[in-house]
Amino acid sequence: MGSRIPFITVEGPIGVGKTSLAKAISEQFEFALLKEIVDENPFLGKFYTNIDEWSFQTEMFFLCNRYKQLEDINENYLQRNQPVVADYHIFKNLIFAERTLKTQQFQKYLQIYEILTADMPVPNVVIYLHASLDTLLERIKMRGRDIEKGIDPAYLSQLSLDYEQSMAKFEKSHPNIPVIRFNGDKLDFVQNKQDLEQILSKIEDTILEKGVRQNEFA
Repeated sequence: MGSRIPFITVEGPIGVGKTSLAKAISEQFEFALLKEIVDENPFLGKFYTNIDEWSFQTEMFFLCNRYKQLEDINENYLQRNQPVVADYHIFKNLIFAERTLKTQQFQKYLQIYEILTADMPVPNVVIYLHASLDTLLERIKMRGRDIEKGIDPAYLSQLSLDYEQSMAKFEKSHPNIPVIRFNGDKLDFVQNKQDLEQILSKIEDTILEKGVRQNEFA
């Protein structure tokens, strides 16, 4: 699976619990935590209320910031044999961009994406969280971010379908990278400690099966 140093990414649609699970993994295994920059994106609130007008600015901001974060995490942690868990995988940029950008914009965006990510570190375990639209909307409402109040349920529903398709493609194109799937409708790892323990146990088993050194879980 490439590097034996754990580099885990947690992915899934908006509101599914990526950051909460990434934090729990970081605390359990003492891995460095990489959190994506969301609230600092000056275009995001406008994007949720007018996707066509603000999509390119929003996606370019996310791409540049995620690239810088990965560059830093690679230099400061992975190259120093320190495990990392991230609450996103940079391939999510393509999921959002392909859905929201016009054809010519997406082609330009894709060229920039491929240049920036050509030599970026690749995770060796991907955790995919998925849930029904009702669950996603309820969790978005519970966390109460003002910036997310304008999310269109139809957009969120389509995004979930896009994730399903993209994860299937990822598994086919990266057969050596395990993808662990968890259903957010059945597992509430934020409110239920047993659910969280079940998830953490599965993650640990998967990493150890792939040859990661035992002492890196100390």
